[in-house]
Amino acid sequence: MRCCDLVALLTVPQLIADVRGRKRLAIIRPANDLPRWMNEVARMSAQNAPLPDRASRSRGSDDIAVLSAADLIEHYRAGTLSPVEATQAVLDRIWRLDRHVNAFALLDADAARVAARQSEIRWRRGEPLGPVDGVPVALKDLILAKGWPTLRGSRAIDPAQDWNEDSPATARLREQGAVLLGKTTTSEFGWKGLGDSPLTGVTRNPWNIAHTPGGSSGGSAAGAALSFGPLHVATDGGGSTRLPAAHSGVFGFKPTFGRVPVYPPSQNGTLFHVTPMTRSVRDAALLLDVIGRPDLRDWTALPPAEISWTAGLDQGVRGLRIAFSPKLGYAQIDPQIEKIITEAANTLAGLGAIVEQVDPGIEDPIDLFQTFWFAGAAKLLATFDPARRALVEQGLQAVAEKGRAIDAVTYLQAVDRREALGRHFNRFHQDWDLLITPTTAYPASAIDASEADLVVRPIRSPFTYPFNLTQQPAASVPAGLTEAGLPVGLQIIGAKFADTTVLRAARSFEQARPFPRPQDPS
Repeated sequence: MRCCDLVALLTVPQLIADVRGRKRLAIIRPANDLPRWMNEVARMSAQNAPLPDRASRSRGSDDIAVLSAADLIEHYRAGTLSPVEATQAVLDRIWRLDRHVNAFALLDADAARVAARQSEIRWRRGEPLGPVDGVPVALKDLILAKGWPTLRGSRAIDPAQDWNEDSPATARLREQGAVLLGKTTTSEFGWKGLGDSPLTGVTRNPWNIAHTPGGSSGGSAAGAALSFGPLHVATDGGGSTRLPAAHSGVFGFKPTFGRVPVYPPSQNGTLFHVTPMTRSVRDAALLLDVIGRPDLRDWTALPPAEISWTAGLDQGVRGLRIAFSPKLGYAQIDPQIEKIITEAANTLAGLGAIVEQVDPGIEDPIDLFQTFWFAGAAKLLATFDPARRALVEQGLQAVAEKGRAIDAVTYLQAVDRREALGRHFNRFHQDWDLLITPTTAYPASAIDASEADLVVRPIRSPFTYPFNLTQQPAASVPAGLTEAGLPVGLQIIGAKFADTTVLRAARSFEQARPFPRPQDPS
């Protein structure tokens, strides 16, 4: 019996208590749900071939797991690969490698197998539900999923409650037949740019496990880099997708605010985005086609797009006017990163874009961002009684204390300043189709240095949070490696609603500068 199978015999509350002691979580199914799962498998097996416990090694389990979502769909359509094989190949990798990086907070292998089997039956009938039917997907543990606890990386959340609602992204994925694997790790309530939490412990960088993958979507980034499923749904309230994407060598995309509906609302309000994180631009666009559909629970959501986000990806960048700002006019930056990003700008120029070094003419808006961020932390912790609030990380408690000191006039003045910043970039993009910058100022920090660094600077990239304030689409695409072998990301920012232009430029760069996968940790 595997350790994961043994865990399946526990109830969810028992399991969480166990995890708190050893800071590691691997859920399969609570005991009282096992009969339902077994009945479902029996019913389907009576109709078709039995569900395998393991993918055949003769099929090359790792070769299957590293396929893109787009490639998987082509295989399913051609009948050369089944969702059951693909799902089991991904589970094989997670069981073998996640102990090195700790990307998953919750893994429900049984439910994933059932969903894969159902998808296989649909594909055999020629009746897939949608563009990701049978594709393995992982959700960041800030995103609701019916039947699974959403603990948000915190000991303050009571796991013993009804978990009977899907977030909009989860609901759309289920409707389209995706295979949901489980939940990936997050820093506590997504509050910081590091990959650790009091509940699930430290998540590590696949390129060097002595370093952080960044955060708060550290589990999504590590999982995407190691092919723990081709599609990951993450979040970004100040860089929480782009920063770990850069540190972990994957693609992360923050669409225009409202493109992906959000529910329940984040404590960070209109800074907060639900995002795709993938190994390729095409997969991110495919995922956005699914999760970017409207949901009545989000009154700020945009109308449905009338296009597929995969359309026009290969049109290139020739003729696009691109402003290159290596420091945004105010940031300090590691010389290695500046060199790599300058080479990236030259690559885009070589592809036919009109690239000029131009700063957008803003001051560092960190104090503006922190007004909203700190107030959001205060709002969040106000929902807990003193006993549960005491379980929250000291750093988050300190941020909330600052938030409680912000008065209404100061907050509303910040709203005015934010609107002015948005207008500034509206004007800027009259002249420039895109703005490119580094995603991060420094490479991923070492794990043992992270906490000390956090005390000084919880917001770890000066290049990401301005574009949460302005709600513009922004992506991080892998651009190179430092001398120490740590990934560096290029950030591509578009005008509000110009998501297709950002994706198109990222795809063009990705094709010109293919990026390697990390070696499997051992």
